[in-house]
Amino acid sequence: MPPCPSPPLIRVDGELRPLAGAPRLTPHDTEAVLDVLLDDPTRRSEFEADCEVDFAHAIPGVARFRINAFRQRGSVSLVCRAIPFGIKTIDELDLPPVLKGIAEEQRGIVLVTGTTGSGKSTTLAAMIDHINQSSARHVVTIEDPIEFLHQDKRSIVNQREIGQDTESFGRALRRVLRQDPDVILIGEMRDEETVRTALSAAETGHLVFSTLHTVDAPEAINRIVDFFPPHEQKQARSMLGGTLKGIVSQRLVPAASGQGRVAACEILRMTGRVRD
Repeated sequence: MPPCPSPPLIRVDGELRPLAGAPRLTPHDTEAVLDVLLDDPTRRSEFEADCEVDFAHAIPGVARFRINAFRQRGSVSLVCRAIPFGIKTIDELDLPPVLKGIAEEQRGIVLVTGTTGSGKSTTLAAMIDHINQSSARHVVTIEDPIEFLHQDKRSIVNQREIGQDTESFGRALRRVLRQDPDVILIGEMRDEETVRTALSAAETGHLVFSTLHTVDAPEAINRIVDFFPPHEQKQARSMLGGTLKGIVSQRLVPAASGQGRVAACEILRMTGRVRD
């Protein structure tokens, strides 16, 4: 039996609710929506092969959207996350000012961690924008897909999308050091190769930003080390101890005003004591 028509839902302050005034959508409707949104032949082929795909779509004057399309019970479902065209600053987001100091590091690795939907991408975008406004550096981002769009200010920002500008995170990372970057943003630490290359880039004098789906700093450190086989984990801890500049762990909590949510952050700055 095909799924019953149902209205689209929106998530407001973490809670799902029906979109007021929207009609109920049938499987035919959601398939038609995907046909309109997914106009990239490469991503379309990925969806046909894997029955799921991540991609981005922009509506001029409204926003960009990060979209995940997948099949369930034979029909298409879509999850769309709005990404504003404008990038808010660290101050506008009411994030701790210490993030500016972390963003101004010359080398090392910085991790932003949290659960899905905790604002990691927004915080990272604000930190990259701080670099872009305050210093003349070459920033290369590797994302799947590209989320916030950065315009060159004092820095040059080149943004590469997996599947469109490069084949994979691993392939892009193997070549990124030839592109003369000062700052490298990796959308997500997904596997051993990505982690290993990121640590090597940090060791060779680059500032590397990335994200992890962990809830606090100790778990983030353990997750990085666990990517490596047991006989290499001692060396991995040493590499991380020598390159880690900071971990920003965050979650969204209700604002004191009762309207909207704000980021509650736990920040670990690397010191000699932490390194030991």
